[in-house]
This record gives sequence, structure tokens and C-alpha cells, in this order.
Amino acid sequence: MLRRGKEQAEGRLVQFDADRPAVEAAKRDARRFEALYRKYVAQVYSFALYETRDHHSAQDVTSLVFLRALSGLHGFREQAQPPDSSFRVWLFQIARNTLSNERRRERRHPEAPLDLAAHFPAKQDVEQTAVSRDELVRAWQVIEELPPDRRRALVLRFVEEMSAAEIGAVLGRSEGAVRVLIHRAVRSVAQHLGHRSD
Repeated sequence: MLRRGKEQAEGRLVQFDADRPAVEAAKRDARRFEALYRKYVAQVYSFALYETRDHHSAQDVTSLVFLRALSGLHGFREQAQPPDSSFRVWLFQIARNTLSNERRRERRHPEAPLDLAAHFPAKQDVEQTAVSRDELVRAWQVIEELPPDRRRALVLRFVEEMSAAEIGAVLGRSEGAVRVLIHRAVRSVAQHLGHRSD
């Protein structure tokens, strides 16, 4: 029974996957997959860019993710029971696996650090922009030093704005474990930034 975007599943209310109509349409006609691609390409690219720190690699990974999603779409099944699986979670699981495969393949090559450019409104004065940019660069330097799962959890939570349940499904961890990862990551970043500014 559908009620305000939610459905009943074995005694608990679960969120209705807003992508269900687009997924069903794409399963019937592959050309309809474009709607899902347009909706998620920027998010997948952003996640890949944070992981690879390279524009071209991120583009390649993004292309692979959507090719794999399109070819595996008929096997996708939305799940209400834990671990919940929406199309978005499934897509990011593909992205995580693709990134892991690419990392194994390119392990011999050193990674160049990404100078993450911050975009600021034109109204800000130059001095404030410089201070904000320095703070942002320092924060990302600390985030890049975190263990991979903590870094991924932060990126998925604060960049991709995923819930703890979605992140848990992407990373293969419980919702509670994800909350602990995020808490520890934020605490580590705050402590490092506090020491560096002393």
C-alpha cells in the first residue's frame, strides 16, 4: 500500500524508491535509461573524482559504472528488508566495486594529489576567499589521510548527502557502523585541524 512515498513491508514503514518508475521504464526500453543517467551522472562522477583525484580517471570510472548498470539493470531488484537497496544504493555499489577494480589495476602508478578547487560567490572579497580556500585545502588534506572507509563515509554523507542506511548498503556495513565511522572521521578531522592551527 503506497502512502506518501512510503510502503509497508512486514510491519515496518519503508521509503518508496522514487526511481522505481524510471527503472521499470528502462527495463522495458534501454533508451529510457537516459533519465537515470542524467539524474545520477554528476553524483557518480563526483564520488569517482574524490576517490581517484583525477578528472580523466573519474570520467572513465563514471562511464564504466553506467555501462555496468545498464547491462545489469534487469538483475536489479529493489529490496525493502535490510540491507535496503534502492537504485541509487545499487548504482553506488557498482561505483565502489568499479573503483576497487581500477585501483587494483593501477596500483603500480603513484597517485597525484588533487588540488580541489573551491568555488566561491563573486561577492566575497579576495582576502576572505583566500582564507576560506586555505581552510578547505587543509581540511581535504586531513580527510585524504583518513582510512579509506572513513574517507568514503564522509564523502558519501557530506558530498553525496546519503543517509547512514544508504552508506551502509554502499560500503557493506551496518547503519550503526556507518554512524561510528562518520563520528570518528569527523572527530579525527577536527582534532587534526585543531593541532595544525595551534
